[in-house]
Amino acid sequence: MERIQTEEQYRQLTQDDEWTVVKYDATWCPDCKTLDKFMDSIIENNADKRFYALDVEQFPNVSEENDVRGIPSLLVYRNGEKIAHLHSKFAKTPAQITEYLDAIK
Repeated sequence: MERIQTEEQYRQLTQDDEWTVVKYDATWCPDCKTLDKFMDSIIENNADKRFYALDVEQFPNVSEENDVRGIPSLLVYRNGEKIAHLHSKFAKTPAQITEYLDAIK
């Protein structure tokens, strides 16, 4: 999963007419590392979506703007709008994430 490097890149990606999933995380977060262990198969099963990672400590303004209060969180964007927000307490298992992403069509 490609990591977002700049706020400008984040803004461009979320403006696109494609489902863009951004995983909000941090290097020190144990739940984020656990999520990374099964994200590859989730990405494979969601070819209609693009996936990126964003470090909340690198981009605190973006995190605050999107009401990210816990990590990992998965937010989906399309055409500049936040379409969905999977809060950290519901983003811990493959089943939770699959159900969340399946509902986005």
